[in-house]
Amino acid sequence: QAPLVESGGGLVQPGDSLNLSCTASRRFYDTFSMGWFRQAPGKERAFVAAIGWGDNSKYYTDSVKDRFTISMGNAKNTVTLQMNSLKPEDTAVYFCAADRRRYISHTYSDEHEYDYWGLGTQVTVSS
Repeated sequence: QAPLVESGGGLVQPGDSLNLSCTASRRFYDTFSMGWFRQAPGKERAFVAAIGWGDNSKYYTDSVKDRFTISMGNAKNTVTLQMNSLKPEDTAVYFCAADRRRYISHTYSDEHEYDYWGLGTQVTVSS
């Protein structure tokens, strides 16, 4: 089983909202900073949002600012991504990732800096 498990994806119409969740499938001693990436059909996986556990700093790619909100969950090593005003171009498989670093201001958008990944959840935005 993958170390992280995503949920909450689905098929929605433009303008709708979805809330993605990510939880660890097993107990980790470490606390992780968390990130979301997405991969659209025929494209490379790309950064969406991240949150550093050391200072709760949040980072977003420009196309989702003011529409998406990343938050740490109540349980350790859980994270949510609230997605509002969804657009067809948000259609992708969304992946959750975990990074052992407390502060990720220099690394948050680089997928190679993350230690663990989930298998992804499909988000489709279509009328």
